[in-house]
Amino acid sequence: MFGIVRPCSHRLGEGLRAQWMAHLCGLCLALRRDHGQFARVVTNYDGLLISVLTEAQAGPVEGSRRTAGPCALRGMRTASVAQGEGARLAAAVSLVLASAKVRDHVADRDGLLARRPVALAARRVAAGWGRAGAHSGAAVGFDTGVLVDAVDRQTGIEALAGLGTPLLTVTEPTETATAAAFAHTAVLAGRPGNAETLAEAGRLFGRLAHLLDAVEDQEADARSGAWNPLTATGTPLTEARRLADDALHGIRLALREAEFTDGKLVHLLLAHELGRSVDRAFGDHACGHAPEASFGPPPGHQAPPAPGNPYGAPFGGEPPRPDKRGFWAGCAAALGVCCTCKVCCADEYEGPWSRKKREGWCGNCDCSCCEACQCCECCECCSCCDC
Repeated sequence: MFGIVRPCSHRLGEGLRAQWMAHLCGLCLALRRDHGQFARVVTNYDGLLISVLTEAQAGPVEGSRRTAGPCALRGMRTASVAQGEGARLAAAVSLVLASAKVRDHVADRDGLLARRPVALAARRVAAGWGRAGAHSGAAVGFDTGVLVDAVDRQTGIEALAGLGTPLLTVTEPTETATAAAFAHTAVLAGRPGNAETLAEAGRLFGRLAHLLDAVEDQEADARSGAWNPLTATGTPLTEARRLADDALHGIRLALREAEFTDGKLVHLLLAHELGRSVDRAFGDHACGHAPEASFGPPPGHQAPPAPGNPYGAPFGGEPPRPDKRGFWAGCAAALGVCCTCKVCCADEYEGPWSRKKREGWCGNCDCSCCEACQCCECCECCSCCDC
């Protein structure tokens, strides 16, 4: 499970946490139901935003929830999970983008994929996911061709990009893909008037996702010799931060213009948690977890800025991350993380593919006062905040 929007369950509160888990489990089960058990490895935090947006606009409708059986990630408990067109669209988008990711790894000959038999098997998996995603997208009226075209253009743009190339030229394909997916949630929810506004929110979300991924991976990419948009275009972190803050502000403005039946969860995820993701990527994130549960330096310690990073090292001096795992090694690690319940029960765990530190959903948290304002539980759009 990967993505840039990773909320702490204690900040969500009981009601919103139940909704968030319903969409996460709904995406996972939609992948299993339509495409088999192995397809569940492409479940991701950002993909469930599609399901969240659809329901936030349509409101509760008959058949939008069902009771799922026991699952290890829920402590072998049953749960009410989301189902319907929003979950199917989220599954289609996740499959197509995962297919593109696998093809990219094969082209780069990453890890075991440098071996021809493994690369051949990976290509078959990617092709299968691509077809499955296209089929699921067509079932809900979404043409996944825009996603495939964006991925194909991305490769060409990266090949031509160099020092002086505007960074937004590199992020454009990602922006186009996410804009299309966000806009289609308005169609599914019967709110066509929201399509343009949500397309703008999706475009900026895609920009932000691309930027934060580049920032978080820049050091590891430099060690491995992998291509990184910031390094390739010569963009300083100060400029990347400015673009990230502008994108976040634009998303918040777009959410104000959209009409939601119940927009509390959307607002918390895209207005508040997304802001924390920006802070986390640039190293000025203050986590609410107790000191003994954190992996940073003691409270009050000021880490010196990392070379070339005016914002300092992430979490005040996190040691360099190990190299990413290859696709198949990551799949094996993902199964291990899921089967041992680390995702939900551990204070922190290592991301299966990225090997970045992740917070467990139910880790040791002392979020007694929610920075995202607890009024999100009782008001329509968190009007007490300034966003």
